[in-house]
Amino acid sequence: MRRRSVVAAALSLASLGSLALTTHLYLWPGAPAPWLLAAPVPPPAIEPRPAFPTRIRGVDVRPGDNLVSALARAGVDARTAWEITARLGQKGAELRKLRPGAALEVTWNFRREPIEVRYAPSPWIRFAAAPANGSWEVTRSQIEPEVRVEAVQGRVRRSLFEAVEEAGESPQLVFAMVEIFSSDFDFTADTRQGDQFRLLLEKRYARGVFVDYGRILATQYASGGRTLSGVGYARRGEARWTYYDPSGHSLRKSFLKSPLEFTRITSGFMYARPHPILGGVRPHLAIDYAAPAGTPVRAVADGVVTEAGWDGGNGISVTIRHRSGYATMYNHLSKLAAELRPGARVSQRQVIGFVGATGLATGPHLDYRVSKNGQFVNPFGERFIPGEPIAAAERAAFVDHARALLRRLEDATPF
Repeated sequence: MRRRSVVAAALSLASLGSLALTTHLYLWPGAPAPWLLAAPVPPPAIEPRPAFPTRIRGVDVRPGDNLVSALARAGVDARTAWEITARLGQKGAELRKLRPGAALEVTWNFRREPIEVRYAPSPWIRFAAAPANGSWEVTRSQIEPEVRVEAVQGRVRRSLFEAVEEAGESPQLVFAMVEIFSSDFDFTADTRQGDQFRLLLEKRYARGVFVDYGRILATQYASGGRTLSGVGYARRGEARWTYYDPSGHSLRKSFLKSPLEFTRITSGFMYARPHPILGGVRPHLAIDYAAPAGTPVRAVADGVVTEAGWDGGNGISVTIRHRSGYATMYNHLSKLAAELRPGARVSQRQVIGFVGATGLATGPHLDYRVSKNGQFVNPFGERFIPGEPIAAAERAAFVDHARALLRRLEDATPF
């Protein structure tokens, strides 16, 4: 009985202590609650201030633009544009004449002030200008092209251009290939359906994106049972890349096969042809090439201009004297190239004028003539002087080089 009384008394004292503690906690202001002591509550997060809005505006670079004019068109004031141009120039940027298509961007802040100008004249070089210490600070970055050697092939169905595009390549590849064989094959007259081509060439990439072509290492063009082969090679002590056949003979002859890049022959060399304007049958000691007005006309060989200007029924005409007694004549031009006059020296492939229909012409075309020792000859029947071959001391090394490249080309792109 006494024991139960002691237990009851202890329970009563515990209850009173609990009540006192509870009263102590709640009656004393500022005292922390027990659960806060066990797990503190973190302070509320501070929201970051929103960044001031900026706006990036690309600038369309037009033909004839300089940096000042391009920035002014974008809204940059003249003083700032001149200062940025000066700073970029100090870093080596060529700014007097921008290349159309070059990347140019201006970043503006919320007060409509330019805070950065980025200029990339090529995929390999970039400039960035930003305000610093009351002026503009420019940084320049440059990357090396990633060069990959790849093989390309195609078959002509309607045109060489279309065939190259079907192969997924750029038309500029057509001109490069045509130039290699321009002394041995007339692509304006001899290209036919079913012709095949293949090239082993360098392609240049910037950050994994294709930019342009490098050198053509080797190429072949097959037409009418004949296969032309060209291999690029720099002779000992020379930096120039020249093309040769597999035995080392130069593909660059003293005369081109045609004065035009691409066109078609409408009238060949003949001693009796009905004249379309004067009537009757007359000699036609020329090759007529149909081409749109304004098509560039090239000198087929190095030489000196002896006549340039109006020449009666020939219209605007140019005559060039070459070595070994040869001369060439280009008639019915729409105009002459700038600064072309008698006595001027011209080089092979130099543009001397543009296709037209001046004089006795029924439409735009080029009347092209070749004479030897004063007598007109059929240019397709002449065997012109070839370029310098590979020297005997280098011949063995070149032949090994050519065989390796052509074998690689043939294995990658079999006909």
